[in-house]
Amino acid sequence: MRKGLTPDDLGDLLELPHLAVLATYRRDGTVLLSPVWHEWSDNGFNVVTGPRDVKAGHLRRDSRASIVVCEDGPPYRGMELRARARLSMPDDRSILRRIATRYLGPEAGERYAETAGDDLLIRLEPGERRAWDFADYFA
Repeated sequence: MRKGLTPDDLGDLLELPHLAVLATYRRDGTVLLSPVWHEWSDNGFNVVTGPRDVKAGHLRRDSRASIVVCEDGPPYRGMELRARARLSMPDDRSILRRIATRYLGPEAGERYAETAGDDLLIRLEPGERRAWDFADYFA
């Protein structure tokens, strides 16, 4: 396994519509794992959710979070980022529109962006990052 890779070393992994898994912390310290749509932008992840979503509540209380994106087929590229999440309410729905379109396509993504209650941005920027692939095994 190749380790210590950068996002650039992962090729198009972060541009593909793979689900990510976001880890947040419950009040009792246990971890909640949530599959999420994401966008890699400006060296960090954007995730959009509803302001009353359980993930948002966890992050308001404890901003520690981790997110992982990986492939389910060769060469099994992946990246994990552990960081402090920043929460904000974007002025427009452009981030949600980009993310929804990436996963649903233009028409359905646009419909989703206009009707979903997802207007809270979770921004994760590098704290600790690790990236890997098994490209050497599949050359």
